[in-house]
Amino acid sequence: MEKLVQKKKPGGLFDTLKTVFWAIVIALLVRTFAYEPFNIPSGSMIPTLLVGDYLFVSKYSYGYSKHSLPFSLPLIPGRILSSEPKRGDVIVFKLPADTTQDYIKRVIGLPGDTVQVKQGRLYINNQMVERERIEDYILTDGTGQAIAVPQYLETLPGGKVHRILEIFGDQGPADNTDPFTVPEGHYFMMGDNRDNSADSRAFPARFRFVPFENLVGRAEFLFYSKDSSQPIYDLGSIRFDRLFKGVN
Repeated sequence: MEKLVQKKKPGGLFDTLKTVFWAIVIALLVRTFAYEPFNIPSGSMIPTLLVGDYLFVSKYSYGYSKHSLPFSLPLIPGRILSSEPKRGDVIVFKLPADTTQDYIKRVIGLPGDTVQVKQGRLYINNQMVERERIEDYILTDGTGQAIAVPQYLETLPGGKVHRILEIFGDQGPADNTDPFTVPEGHYFMMGDNRDNSADSRAFPARFRFVPFENLVGRAEFLFYSKDSSQPIYDLGSIRFDRLFKGVN
């Protein structure tokens, strides 16, 4: 007689919960050790990053610290598998004063550098950083009015070229600073929207420099971008030209 093989009944709720559990585990591993998504809530990095941009940050770029883990769990001492940032990298980091918040800025000063802004011009190690005036950037203010803002191409030591804005020209509130010498194991951060960025120029003195341990990862590319001032259902406010664009 032919032997009948009874089909195993689906596990139902248990199998579903097991699938959800492993999906969560895999997602956490990817977010911890590979890529984590972030969104941009403020305009401090305009024109490089816009409010409403969503991007992936590579967690492996500089190695791993406790801030690589969810809720900054203190399971990793210092930093492991580390690699030093390069000047000009756009980095997500934890501010020493408040490690519950994520910030994103550009690395301007490396350990041992002296950084200063004089009459709107950036100096690194007493050398004025080269910049070139290009076309104005059209910025939409809080009232929805479009304004033309001075825009420059800035070339950092080492050759990194990126765009910056000077809303108030060279007479902004942080356009004249003391010289700041970056301690070993720390970094000096600035926003590309120079007159509208709370960064290492403005942080309280004891929190001015960002420790290597507090770096979360390097901004890599955008995966979504939408004008956040428009309703979520407004497809016309999606910035299709920014999708999958690398972060320079």
